[in-house]
Amino acid sequence: MTSTAPEARQGEDAGEQHGPEPTSWQRRLRRFGHAPRPGIGLRERLVPPYTRPGRQLWAVLGVPPLLADRLVRWSAWGGPLLVAAVAGVLRFWKLGSPHAVIFDETYYAKDSWALIKQGYEGAWPKDVDKLILNDPSQVPVPTDPGYVVHPPVGKWIIGIGEQMFGFTPFGWRFMVAVLGTLSVLMLCRIGRRLFRSTFLGCLAGALLAVDGLHFVMSRTALLDLVLMFFVLAAFGCLLIDRDWARRRLAAVLPVDEEGVLRPDVRVAENLRLGWRPWRIAAGVSLGLAAATKWNGLYIMVAFGLMTVLWDAGARRTAGAVRPYTAVLRRDVLPAFVSVVPVAVVTYVASWTGWIVRNSPGHRGYYRDWAATDGKGGSWTWLPDWLRSLWHYENQVYDFHVHLTSGHTYQSNPWSWIVLGRPVSYFYEEQNGCTTSSTGKCAREVLAIGTPLLWWAACFALVYVLWRWIFRRDWRAGAIACGVAAGWVPWFLYQERTIFLFYAVVFVPFLCLAVTMMIGAMLGPAADTGPRYELGLAKPDPSGERRRTLGAVAAGVLVLLIIWNFIYFWPLYTGTPIPEDAWRDRMWLDTWI
Repeated sequence: MTSTAPEARQGEDAGEQHGPEPTSWQRRLRRFGHAPRPGIGLRERLVPPYTRPGRQLWAVLGVPPLLADRLVRWSAWGGPLLVAAVAGVLRFWKLGSPHAVIFDETYYAKDSWALIKQGYEGAWPKDVDKLILNDPSQVPVPTDPGYVVHPPVGKWIIGIGEQMFGFTPFGWRFMVAVLGTLSVLMLCRIGRRLFRSTFLGCLAGALLAVDGLHFVMSRTALLDLVLMFFVLAAFGCLLIDRDWARRRLAAVLPVDEEGVLRPDVRVAENLRLGWRPWRIAAGVSLGLAAATKWNGLYIMVAFGLMTVLWDAGARRTAGAVRPYTAVLRRDVLPAFVSVVPVAVVTYVASWTGWIVRNSPGHRGYYRDWAATDGKGGSWTWLPDWLRSLWHYENQVYDFHVHLTSGHTYQSNPWSWIVLGRPVSYFYEEQNGCTTSSTGKCAREVLAIGTPLLWWAACFALVYVLWRWIFRRDWRAGAIACGVAAGWVPWFLYQERTIFLFYAVVFVPFLCLAVTMMIGAMLGPAADTGPRYELGLAKPDPSGERRRTLGAVAAGVLVLLIIWNFIYFWPLYTGTPIPEDAWRDRMWLDTWI
C-alpha cells in the first residue's frame, strides 16, 4: 500500500516554486509530440488529489483490477470505520468497571444527573457516592443550587448516557465512550484529508485508538474528552472549508488554450468566497468546546488565525501579488462573523436550562443575583438573566486563576509530553493474591499515555516544526497549531493546580505528528502510473530499497506502540495484576 510522504508534496500554501510558463516554441513542439516533463499543476496545488494504492500491491495479493478499484473506493470510509469499530470494542469492553466513582466523576456524574432531571446542578450532600452505587433510585436530586465552575455542555452530554442507562458507572461513562470512539473515526478522515492518503489517515486513527490517555479518558466521565471531541471536530470542519474555498478559486481561474489552469491576479485578489457553511460549523464546534471547558477559548483564537492564514496561502497560490491585503479586504470579517459570534451564541444557548429555571426553590446558583445583590448600576437595561450569568462567569474566572491548592498528582506542563506525572484515578490493593511474591494484587486506573507513542511524538514534533519552518509545509503548521493551542496556554498558569490529563485535548495532533513522521520514513510513492506503464519512467532500485527499509522501520515502530498499549492494558482498565507486575510497569518513580 502506498502512502503520501511529506517529501512527496511541498506545502502549496507556503512559498513553493511554481514551474515557468511554457514559451511559444515549447507550445509549437508539443504539436510534434514533444512531452514536457510532468509537474504539479495549479489545480493540483490548490486541491491535491488523493493517492491510490499501486497496482503492484493488488497483483501480489491476487485481486482482480475491477475488484481492486472497488476496494479503493470503499476504503475511503471502510478503513476508518474498521479502525473506529476496533476502538469502540476496546472502549466499551467492561465499561462499567470499576464499579466505583473514580476521581472527578464524583462531581461530573452527579452534576450531569441533576442537569438532566432539573436543568441546573444541585448541591449534593457529602459521602453520597456509596449510596448512589448501592441504589441510585434511593438518592433524590437536591433542589438547592450547587456552585459549579465549568459550563454545562460536557455535563449535558454525560447526562444523556445517564438518562439512557441509569445513574450508574456505565450510564455516566457511556456517552464519553461514544465520543471517544467517534473521535477515532474523525481522526482517520481528518488524517486522510490532511495527507491525501487513506493509509496514513487510518494509521493516525489507529494510533489514537491505542493511546492510553485517550483510552482512559474515553472510559471516564470527565469533561476533557468531550472538549477534545469538539476541538477535533472544529479542526476537521476547517480542513473541509479549506478544500472548499480552494476549489472555489480553482473553478473561476482562467484556463489557457491547452486546458491548463493559470493564475490570475484579479481573480485571486478580488474574488469573494461567499457562504462557507463548514466554517460556521467550526464556529458551532468551538462554541461547544468553550461551553465544555474554558480553555476552548484559546483554541478558538488559534484556529481562527490558522484559517485566515490558509485563505492567504490559497490566494497567493491562485496568483495574488498581495495575498494578505486581499485577505484583510475579503476574508477577515466573514471569518470573524462565521466563528466568533456563532461560538458566543452557542455558548450562551448552552446555559438554557440555567436561564429558564427561575422559580423560587428551583433555580441555579446565582440565577437571581441581578434581582437581589446585583440591583442598581449602569447595566440594568440588560436582561436580569444576562447580568446574573455575567456575574457567575466572573466569579468562576476568579476561582480558576486562584486555584493553587496542592494535589498529589498535579504536574507542570513541561513534563506532560514525556509523561512525567500521570494521574491515578483509582487504586485498590487486594490481599490473598497467590501469583504475587508479596501476596498482594494491585488494581489501578492510571491516566497515562502509551509511553512509546508519546516519546516518539517528542521526535515527531521536532520533525513537524522543521517541516513547517524550513520547508514551509502547511500541514506541519496545522499540526503544530493544534498541539500549541491545547498545550501552550497552560504555561501561563503554572502556579495553578493542573494535571497531565488536560493534555488529552492535543493527543490527536500528536498522533498526526507521528503519522507525518512515519510518512517520511516510508518515503514518496513509487511511480506506477501511466508514465511507468508506457516505459517513460524506469524502476529505481535505490528508491525501492529506501522504501523497504523505511517500511520496516515504520512497521517496527507501530508494532512496538501497539505492544506497549497491550502491556499497559491492566493499568488502563483497572484489571487486577500481581503487585510485582504492577511495579514492573512503573517505569519512572514519578508514576507511583
